[in-house]
Amino acid sequence: MKKIENLSAYELVEKKTLKDLKSEGYILKHKKSGARIALISNDDDNKVFYIGFRTPPKDSTGVAHILEHSVLCGSKEFPIKDPFVELVKGSLNTFLNAMTYPDKTVYPVASCNDKDFQNLMHVYLDAVFYPNIYKTDKIFKQEGWHFDLQSPKDELTINGVVYNEMKGAFSSPDDVMYRAQMEGLYPDTTYGVESGGDPEVIPQLSYEDFLAFHQKFYHPANSYIYLYGDMDMVEKLEFMDEKYLSHFEEIEVDSEIALQKPFEEKSRVLIKEYPISENEKEEESAYLSWNVSIADSLDKELYVAFQIVDYALCSAPGAPLKQALVDKKVGKDVYSLYESTLRQPYFSIVAKDTSLEKQPVFLETIEEVVKSIVKDGFDEKALLAGINYYEFKYREADFGSYPKGLMYGLQVLDSWLYDESKPFIHIEANATFAALREKVRSGYFEGLVQKYLLDNPSIFSISLLH
Repeated sequence: MKKIENLSAYELVEKKTLKDLKSEGYILKHKKSGARIALISNDDDNKVFYIGFRTPPKDSTGVAHILEHSVLCGSKEFPIKDPFVELVKGSLNTFLNAMTYPDKTVYPVASCNDKDFQNLMHVYLDAVFYPNIYKTDKIFKQEGWHFDLQSPKDELTINGVVYNEMKGAFSSPDDVMYRAQMEGLYPDTTYGVESGGDPEVIPQLSYEDFLAFHQKFYHPANSYIYLYGDMDMVEKLEFMDEKYLSHFEEIEVDSEIALQKPFEEKSRVLIKEYPISENEKEEESAYLSWNVSIADSLDKELYVAFQIVDYALCSAPGAPLKQALVDKKVGKDVYSLYESTLRQPYFSIVAKDTSLEKQPVFLETIEEVVKSIVKDGFDEKALLAGINYYEFKYREADFGSYPKGLMYGLQVLDSWLYDESKPFIHIEANATFAALREKVRSGYFEGLVQKYLLDNPSIFSISLLH
């Protein structure tokens, strides 16, 4: 029986026992095309495959999002208009989708049936490498945008699947807030533009630029291929090599995710507006948001530690910062967010259903509580409760209806996308939790608060008004 290590088409970069997952991990590189491959081999019959690409947009035309929709509209070997509708009808899949993120596009599938899994892999690989988008501009117009005129008397309008989807997204205050957070924290990087597409900007995208984006980024040398579960990994690797990867020569693809330089001015403020319906009250319909950029997603200890900071500071029942903001009636709903899926993660505190007049109290309260935490320390019980909570979630690996292997695979990209030698650092976390438990009494967590919430030059606040 052939071993993964003996496949001549691939270079074995690393083989590693993933004890926490009771799995064997492999990092490979396809020699001819440059494709990166991560394998997690175990006895889980819910098999997962994805191919992802690093796709940093330069503008808010939504090209990455439109392309994600468009490649799924037929390909060389599956030329029908919508192969995925047909797949869903007859497939035994446990997951079938595609997702556009701020810096990547991912095409995952999962199935417990071997034959079905192979078919899904085949359809997805053909879709991304040989889509029908080059044969006609109709797919681009349908999925992206086009002018629409029903009759000569009607007003000329713009239509399109992604265009309409993003019009809906941009009418949601939560989505507008998220966009403002990204724009405010990362103005000089790809995170400062809208990968999903801004309806105001989408019509600026040409068919030629759309094709150029695919030509540049949808090459194996810019790909991240993931296989998880109980399967013949050698068979899958040989199939990918013979059918697809061996048909490409490795090229240089400039898809680097640049880091945002620290701001010269601390505490910059942005005021944005969002639409409200006629039925909604104008009084106290504002959002206030305080945001900081947190270092680097490749720091595996910090990656977990800031979840604990978030829990003890704001998310836990009776957490001091949330409680202080609630007591001062800054907003009807107060919550925090730690977004760790980016090259530079960020931490946010948001007050909903409030008013602009309360912004000074909002900012003063955050500063007061944060300073008191540094001076007096966290409640040890709160830190330990946070560690226990996240460690339990990690060990249980209960993702509801989502396959476990899929969620591991998406987490793999939190590091792999930025360092091709480190796909497994975040999914092996038992040692990290043990190390953090030892640091509860050392002032480590208070030091993180000092460094990232007090001394950080990348602090940004937003007011969102209707």
